[in-house]
Amino acid sequence: MAAGRSKSPAVELEIDDRTVRISNPDRVYFPASGATKLDLAQYYLSVGDGVVRALRERPCMLHRFPDGVAGEKVHQKRLPHGAPPWVETVRVEFPRYGRHANELCVTEVASVIWAVQMSTVEFHPWNSRSADTERPDEWRIDLDPMPTCTFDTVRRAAHTSHGVLDELGAVGWPKTSGGKGLHVYVRIEPRWTFADVRRAALAFAREVERRSGGDVTTTWWRKDRAPDQLFVDYNQNARDHTIACAYSVRGVPEATVSTPIRWDEIDDALPSDFTIATVPERFAALGDLHAGIDDAAFSLEPLLEWSERDERAGAVEPPAPHE
Repeated sequence: MAAGRSKSPAVELEIDDRTVRISNPDRVYFPASGATKLDLAQYYLSVGDGVVRALRERPCMLHRFPDGVAGEKVHQKRLPHGAPPWVETVRVEFPRYGRHANELCVTEVASVIWAVQMSTVEFHPWNSRSADTERPDEWRIDLDPMPTCTFDTVRRAAHTSHGVLDELGAVGWPKTSGGKGLHVYVRIEPRWTFADVRRAALAFAREVERRSGGDVTTTWWRKDRAPDQLFVDYNQNARDHTIACAYSVRGVPEATVSTPIRWDEIDDALPSDFTIATVPERFAALGDLHAGIDDAAFSLEPLLEWSERDERAGAVEPPAPHE
């Protein structure tokens, strides 16, 4: 899909009918492997269909590393200056501060590569789309281990989550986080507010907690969680809270990737297995394991009923995190 031609000191990538210039292509971004800025761009091209599916029409925050991942990280909500006219954006509001931002809105892989040119390593999309940024269409289950929590505990929590999803009749799409945890995404009908989705996610998390024999917690304050527990982070469904999308590289020296996996891979897979060096071959062999994610949308009504049940039993909803 893309071919490169040298134009010292930069490289131009021809991507469909776009041309994206990559400056400083030999700059090392990932010191553990020696992978460069151009390697990063070529990686995203190799998984283009998958990363565009994960980002399509969503407001997207960028994690930029102008000097590679050993240097400063810049959290960029607004589209960086200098974007070509074909790079699309979507306006999102921040009422608490009386401000707005025009964020990257990916509809084609060339926009991803342009963001790499602007030193982006990680892509963190909203769980809503440009058609209605206030109505999420994605529920995110973030299995977030505390410092001494083992990956075996993460695996058990994933299997418990899978069982609860099956009982609900919801299809979950797992992926590694690129760090120490796992994520599961569920397509939902875009009928509810962010607050509703967070309430539903909390009700689900409490059910997983009840079935996990102390390994899992929904405790709000980090200081009150045991260091070997796993936190089901329902807050990732709050407005303007984002996590790395499927196929996003993570800003760590090893260049790990948040990678879709099958449920039957969970017991053997390790997050360190998936890097910009290994995922392209996997993608070429398996395709995008999240390719069917848009085929069916789940209704949150059963989970909102669970939330009401929990509240009647005395459960208190934790305070909403700020935007």
